[in-house]
Order: sequence, then C-alpha cells, then structure tokens
Amino acid sequence: MTDNDFLFRGGVEALDPDVAELIRHETARQQEKLILIPSESTVPYAVRSAISSPFHNLYAEGYPLENSRRMTESEILDYDQRLPEFRRNADQRYYKGTEYANILEALARRRAADLFAANGLGADDLYVNVQPLSGAPANNAVYSALLDVGDTVMGMDLIMGGHLTHGSPVNRSGINYNIVSYAIDPATERLDYDQVRDLAREHKPRLIIGGFSSYPYAADWEAFRRIADEVGAYLLADVAHVAGLIAAGVYGNPVGIADVVSFTSHKTLNGPRGAVLITHRRDLSRKLDRAVFPGEQGGPHINAMAGLAVALRIAGGEQFKQLQRQTLANAIHLASKLEARGLRLPYGGTDTHLLLLDCKTIGGPDGTKLSGDMAARILDLAGIVVNRQTIPGDRSALRPSGIRLGTTWVTQRGMGSRRHRPDGDAEIDELGDIIADVLDACVPFSLTGRVRPLPRAKVDFDVLQSASRRSRDLARQLGIDTDARADGYPHFYGGDNNLVATEPTANERPAGSSLAVSIVGAAARDFLHFAATSDVWGLHDGASQPTHLLEKDGSVMASGTITRKSPTEFELNIAGQVDRAVAWLRALSDGYVLFDDQDIHAKLPGPVAVKAVGAAEPIAPAATAGYAAKAYHVGINGEKWAS
Repeated sequence: MTDNDFLFRGGVEALDPDVAELIRHETARQQEKLILIPSESTVPYAVRSAISSPFHNLYAEGYPLENSRRMTESEILDYDQRLPEFRRNADQRYYKGTEYANILEALARRRAADLFAANGLGADDLYVNVQPLSGAPANNAVYSALLDVGDTVMGMDLIMGGHLTHGSPVNRSGINYNIVSYAIDPATERLDYDQVRDLAREHKPRLIIGGFSSYPYAADWEAFRRIADEVGAYLLADVAHVAGLIAAGVYGNPVGIADVVSFTSHKTLNGPRGAVLITHRRDLSRKLDRAVFPGEQGGPHINAMAGLAVALRIAGGEQFKQLQRQTLANAIHLASKLEARGLRLPYGGTDTHLLLLDCKTIGGPDGTKLSGDMAARILDLAGIVVNRQTIPGDRSALRPSGIRLGTTWVTQRGMGSRRHRPDGDAEIDELGDIIADVLDACVPFSLTGRVRPLPRAKVDFDVLQSASRRSRDLARQLGIDTDARADGYPHFYGGDNNLVATEPTANERPAGSSLAVSIVGAAARDFLHFAATSDVWGLHDGASQPTHLLEKDGSVMASGTITRKSPTEFELNIAGQVDRAVAWLRALSDGYVLFDDQDIHAKLPGPVAVKAVGAAEPIAPAATAGYAAKAYHVGINGEKWAS
C-alpha cells in the first residue's frame, strides 16, 4: 500500500476488527441456535457473494429498456447484442455506467417471470418489478399506483394473521386509507370466504388484499377473485411468506388471478432482502413502475438484484423443490408433536411453513397466563429463536398471547431430511419436546403496573439448562455454511462453560474443579450480596472473604472466596460445581429462573457480566465460614438450609 492508495485494502478483520468480531458472534449465533422465525432464512453463500459484489457501488435510478421484458434469458445475456443496443439507444436510467446493471435487472425480471408464470400465462405475459427495497415499500407502491388517499381497502386483521401493511392503524396503510378488516370465523378458526364476501358487498372496497403473515393455511385465490370481481375491486395477493412454496409448486400460485402479486425475496425464497411485484395487466404495469420509482424510492439496490437473480435460478431447481416439500412436512410434523404434548395450536394446525402456539395454556399460581413475550424470551435463552405473535382473541399487538414458529431455516440446515439420523422425524420430535419441556416448566405471574398487571414468567433452572444443551447439540448435528464457519457462540446461554452439572459433557469440568469468575457491572455489589452467603456489602477494595453459592434448596453448589476489586468489579475464586455455578450466576442476572420457592417475584439486582477467567487455586472455607448474618441470600429459604 502506498500513501496515495485510497482503496483501503484489506478485509474487515484488518480495517475494523470490532465489526469483524460482531460478525463472528452473529455467525456463531446462527449456527448454534435453532431459528424458527418464519420470516427468516439463511441465504446460500452464492447469493451472499452476489450481494457483496461491485454492483453494490452503482446508482441506477430508472429502468432497463421495455423491450427486455420479452427477451429470453439467453437473449438478455447476449452481450454482443445488448451492449451495442445500449450505446446506440441508451436506456431509461438517469445515470450512465449502467449497461451491466440493465442486463442484470432484465435477467432478474425474466427469471421471476419464468419461475412464477402460471394459470395459463407465460413469462411474456407478465410485467415484473424487482426494485422494491422490501415488502412494505412494495405494498405501499401498490397503494400509490391503484388508489387515492381515503379509498376503502380490505385486508386481514393484523391480530388474526394479516400484515402491518394490510391496514394496521399504526402503519401508513391504516392512516391514509379507510380500512375494513376481515377476520376468521371464531368457531372454526378458519377464513370464511362467505363472510369476506358479505363484508365486501357492504363496504365496496376498491382494493382487496389476500395473503397473510401468521394465518397458517393456504389462500383460496379463486374465491378472492370472485369476491373482488363482484364488488369491482382490485385484488392484491401478498405472498411474502410463501413465495418459495409457490415457486416449488406446493402452494397455490395467484399470478394471473390477482391483479398484482407482491412478495419479499428473503423468506421462503431464500434470497436477499428485497421484494418483487408481478402483474399480468399491462395497464397497471407502468403505474406500478412509477409508484416504485420515483414514487416510493430513489436508487434501487443493484447488488440485491444480483442476489435475487441467483436465488431465482436456485429456486428453479429440483433441490429447491425438495427443500420446500420438506419444509411443509416439518411444519406439519412439528404441529402434530406439539399438540401431542398438550399445547394448543391456534387455527388448529397448519398446511404451510408456519404454525402458532397459544401460550395461555400455561397458567401460574396467581391465575396469570403465560404471555407470548415471556415465552419467546425464555425459549431464546434455551437456544430456540421464535417471535411473539398475536392470536385470535388478543386485543392488542402489544400484548400477544402466542408465539409463531416456522421451519424454513432449520429445514435448510437439513432437519427432518434423514441426512443426520436414520429417522429424520426424530429431529422434529426432539425439537418439539424441547419447546414443550421449556414452556411446561414456565411459571407465569404478574407484577403490579401503572395501567394494568405486567405478565412475567420464570422457569426451573435445570429444565432451562437441559434444554440449552439439547438444542445446542441438535443444532450442531445440522448443516452449517462451510464458507462462514465461526467459533462457538460465546454468549450462548448453554455454552461450553455453562452446562448443568447433572448432565456432563466432554467440555464440562468435573465436580471439585476450581475456577476464577469475574462479575462486573454497576449492580455487581448488590447482585453478589444476595447471590452469595457472605457479607459482600462489608467488603472494601482489595478485601476478600469466604463465601458459598447455594442451590435454591439450600445445598452448596460451590465454595471459595470473593474479592472486591472495585465497586463494580468482583472476582470469585470457587471450587465445586463451577460450570453450574457460572451458569447459575448468569441465570440469576438474566432474571428468568426460579431461585426461591417462597417468593416467585424475587429478582436480584442486575444485570451483571459473568465470565469464567481461568483456573484458580482450590479454596474450601471451613464448614462454618462464609455465612453472614443477613436478611436474605439465595438458598436461605431452602429445605437444606433450614435443616
């Protein structure tokens, strides 16, 4: 590198090690956890490479030449023809230097048309826009293209399974338009298309939206079409979640039935973050293009189009179809397993890639029901990533009673495919058992809030630790992106230094081992005063004292000394079940484990950072040492302490 070289050569590790470290941690998180969020997927390495290509550097406001819509893929890729055409006729861009961007965008449009053409229409009959930056901008462009502010729109109620952009009052769709929401039949928990038709007849919407974000059954596109025709409405099919299923032929294709089809490319399609609009109506195509640009956004993300083009090519292959079929099979099997464990599934099951759980089936001693938020938080600590979700009967999206699960990501990694076990269903059964074990062990309760009771929950420590180990072991059996390997997830709740002592692994230190543990944070002093048996409040900088860490039943987990290094930094030098002790301290800091059977509301000050820093000299205080005469410490109400 010379003084006048301003290309900043070198990778992220060299130029920004902090971000490189974040990337390493996030890569490991995705490998070590079981991610069940239906709106996420892991993109193939080839797609990610295309996203990071030099196409990222371009501005290309505008569109390729219109005649490229009806070119075949081979014609689009005929550089000897396309480049002279560009030089002679230019294009519809506001920038030069876009000759290859034109080819790329035309290629992505054509691949989308080839892949999604259906219902008697061919690729030449379709008009595709691949510029929307995501699903919400795509839907907003449809509104702008087809409607006037104040027009009536019918979409599925957000709480019942619709999308934010289908008329939620907090979204601009609900602010700018008169929204009439349809819902499920409360008796059957299914869409009743006769009820949807009656609602349309009453309100005469100008636009009807079919498609869902959490309703787990396939849409009847012909029924939606008949309703829209009867009242003279446009029909928008928002298939963001199921585009990959449609591409594989395992979900009904609305192209050619709906006036406009919108979908994101980063869910079941396994592509980059972006969106696509398709219409077979020429009279709407220009309106849609102008609504996207310049109406909704400026320069398109050409690098995302590169990733989309790759994803669309992959989606045309047999392996992708097998993936989508397995995704459906896994979702249906997981739903069956969870029902067999006594958990209720809103809507009665699924025939798509997603399903929901009603957390209200878990109740606490004060009558509080488990909330979706608490369930999602605790499952995340156990290594299973879901999102909280409203279900029928909820009154607000801010207080959901359910969680939403999808099988896209884990199926991509091979779950259920019999690649890792002779019986692939055993992996789904194990996943279902982990989820059910954690939720069944949750104990909901309420705190007094200023407006309403605040639902909270705690869980048995051993159940949580066991679930963490099981989910991690299951994740490690699955495939990973070999081009993005990472070290073990250092902050994972069930990491190698946080294992439950009753279930040993090769990475666990044997009972009686010694360990130095650092506890740091503004609340470290108060946290340790209640977590340990000694008088931590009586320590000054540099001073030490003998101490014990107790189980909630009062038995000794680990013993040693505690040293105050500063008001916010302490070191424990302990022997005993040291890995369990580290996990226990972290769990107490997180605040979700039961540690006092006499007071479910008890919660230690925190949070604090708990870190195992290395081996230490074994220290065992005398039997009577390490106990202070204080009002409370963890384990003081346990039976073994009392005895």
